Amino acid sequence: MAGSDENNPGVIGPSSLQGGLRAGEGGKFVTVIGQNRRALRTINPNLVEGRPHRCAVSKRPLSENAVCGKIPPPIPQHRPVTRKFAAQMANKQQLKPEETKKPIQSVSVPNEPDDCSIIDVDDQDQDVPMFVQHTEAMMEEIERMQEVEMEDFDEDPLLDIDNCDISNSLAVVEYIGDLYKFYKKAECAGCVPPNYMELQYDINQRMRGILIDWLIEVHYKFELMEETLFLTVNLIDRFLAIKQITRKKLQLVGITAMLLACKYEEVCVPVIEDLILISDKAYTRKEVLDMEKLMINSLQFNLSVPTPYVFMRRFLKAAQSNKKLELLSYFMIELSFVEYEMLKFPPSLLAAAAIFTAQCSLSGCKHWSKTSEWYTSYSEEQLMECSRMMVRFHQKAGTGKLTGVQRKYSTSKYGYAAKSEPPTFLLE
Repeated sequence: MAGSDENNPGVIGPSSLQGGLRAGEGGKFVTVIGQNRRALRTINPNLVEGRPHRCAVSKRPLSENAVCGKIPPPIPQHRPVTRKFAAQMANKQQLKPEETKKPIQSVSVPNEPDDCSIIDVDDQDQDVPMFVQHTEAMMEEIERMQEVEMEDFDEDPLLDIDNCDISNSLAVVEYIGDLYKFYKKAECAGCVPPNYMELQYDINQRMRGILIDWLIEVHYKFELMEETLFLTVNLIDRFLAIKQITRKKLQLVGITAMLLACKYEEVCVPVIEDLILISDKAYTRKEVLDMEKLMINSLQFNLSVPTPYVFMRRFLKAAQSNKKLELLSYFMIELSFVEYEMLKFPPSLLAAAAIFTAQCSLSGCKHWSKTSEWYTSYSEEQLMECSRMMVRFHQKAGTGKLTGVQRKYSTSKYGYAAKSEPPTFLLE
């Protein structure tokens, strides 16, 4: 279609757009514009027949500039123009400088023609549009979530201590949670009655403490693993809880329990002659073997029980420990081995209380993180009784006759852990 498109009056040709109106064609151009408006109404009836929003500004039909290809700048979608604002704009030159700085509630519509209709809006009675309410509610929710996130950031976060060992097959991350749930249920099988010494007629609590203090020194001299010492103490208490022993056989029970623990935990087991020698040859080889049979049969070969060591490794990892905290924690729990009254606490509680007491000693204040509380399942209040008792043991560790643990942890190999100050503020 070229030229003026006389056969199709509803279409404007290129000549009309480039050259404007030619002489004598004014009537035809008006007709074209009118038909073009009808065509636009047919294409998009929603612009005319759709129900306008009650707060929207009424719009004029397309002007001649739009038809000729000159599109005016878009009208920003702000709040409607009110008569109050129109009066303020008319008297703008008469306002004082201080008054011009006051915020104006209404927003003008730029580039609006003179015949633009103005909608009356009552600022006080006008309802807020629904999309404005949704936007305000959304902004309030975002601000609230940001405040909650900042509060969570400031608090002690709960850490996943197994995340770093996902690629380590020896850490068995897939089963570690179930393993410690089983240990928690099975630890009662390895516990003994806290008053079992009443059944013994020839030995007492003091003799038990002397035996275990001496075995701690033997364990240190033989350079055995930590697991061996924990299992040795457990075997002694479990055996004495079901068998009556004379005081002459008590040391034999101690070295036999260490022999069994070495066979269970160590790679290189000390020979029986070494154990007889360290006991000043008080017993023969046959007596050691006979006691070994008696202990195994009495315990029904049940040597695999959760000791405090099992929980110590897990709880130290939850506490994000270093070597200093680890050594001090072991010092606390070995002090508890000597004391008969500590038998009333389960192994998991002993381990958690030892770590909590060591943390308080190093930091100088109470410190028990959410991560430690989660993985130990013990709160700070549940640990206080056991922890206070450990503090008292620490205070008197260098006094009296039972000083085996104190001498062991006063060496450089164990980081001079015994020389640390006890957290006496826990006793207040």
